[in-house]
Amino acid sequence: MREITTEAELRELVGEPHPRDAGKVRRELEALDREFLAAAPFCAVSTAGADGSCDVSPKGDPPGFALVLDERTIALPERPGNRRADGFRNILANPHVGLLFLVPGRGDTLRINGRARLLRDADFFDRMTVKGHRPALALLVEIDEVFYHCSKAFLRSALWKPDSWQPDAAPSRARIAHAHERKEQPLEELEAYYGPSYGANLYG
Repeated sequence: MREITTEAELRELVGEPHPRDAGKVRRELEALDREFLAAAPFCAVSTAGADGSCDVSPKGDPPGFALVLDERTIALPERPGNRRADGFRNILANPHVGLLFLVPGRGDTLRINGRARLLRDADFFDRMTVKGHRPALALLVEIDEVFYHCSKAFLRSALWKPDSWQPDAAPSRARIAHAHERKEQPLEELEAYYGPSYGANLYG
């Protein structure tokens, strides 16, 4: 293996960014960003703990779930999940976060980097109610950087092309749970649990 250990070595291989790419980072949301966020139902939230350990957590809700409070601030509601709170524990030690917003069918993404805080209540929580569920927790992000990322990764992966999808090529969620998380439960029970009715209680 030939490891890269300096930025000079890195630049020798990847080159320098085009000035338009190097200078596309902004510090405030603009009208087009608000429109993109209003259409995005999914976001990946990246965090790192005080010891450098990292986590990326998927967040999803109806389009527009990321609430824009002003040009420098957004909020993401937390919904019921596995309660590990890996990213949230990281934020308590290190507030820096990276967000990647996706719109289904679109290859470009909106990236927001900033500093986060955890809120247990605020006057805008009512605006994040979905199906009668008012979040008990929200992630408040103060924006440091906002910019768009091109679609090349999505084009290479053919992510949005249904004729390329092979969901059964990977082990089923039931098999994964049986192997690593719920070994005591019969596989048949887990297949039923993760079956068509799994989405019936997303906000309970």
